[in-house]
Amino acid sequence: MTAAHPFPTGEAASRAGRPASARAIALPEPAALPPPAFELRVRVYYEDTDAGGIVYYANYLRYFERARTDWLRTLGALHTEIDAAHGLVFVVKDLAIEYVAPARLDDALVVDVRVLEARRASMRLAQLARREGAAAPLVVSSVRIAAIDRGTGRPAGFPRWLVERFQTSA
Repeated sequence: MTAAHPFPTGEAASRAGRPASARAIALPEPAALPPPAFELRVRVYYEDTDAGGIVYYANYLRYFERARTDWLRTLGALHTEIDAAHGLVFVVKDLAIEYVAPARLDDALVVDVRVLEARRASMRLAQLARREGAAAPLVVSSVRIAAIDRGTGRPAGFPRWLVERFQTSA
């Protein structure tokens, strides 16, 4: 007997009563992506790997978060300052990720941020991780970031100056 997929898509998602927004998020094709707006170099340490010396899957989320945070810094947008000045925090609204090939202990990786869409209250980014010097991605992701009001937890727009900088990075 075959077990049901824990996150059904398409018609199975409809039958499972899952809303359309909970269905699979389309991943971008790496060849069709815009150039990186930002790149972060990361070394794979022992603490990043599982018992087989392969990067533990959740650590890519940490690498991607660091790249987004450092990219925002280059745009003049520090999380603490945005919060203090505007009462805004940034949250991941949705994420899709594909693990294409493993990274291993001691690998030097390049993790990038690519702007796919910049809107007033959300932005969609593609993020890739690859070995330094290689073109082929090890991991491909699509992530939607939203701004919310810290006090209410409700959606809020990014500061206008920041949206302009997102769009310039696209």
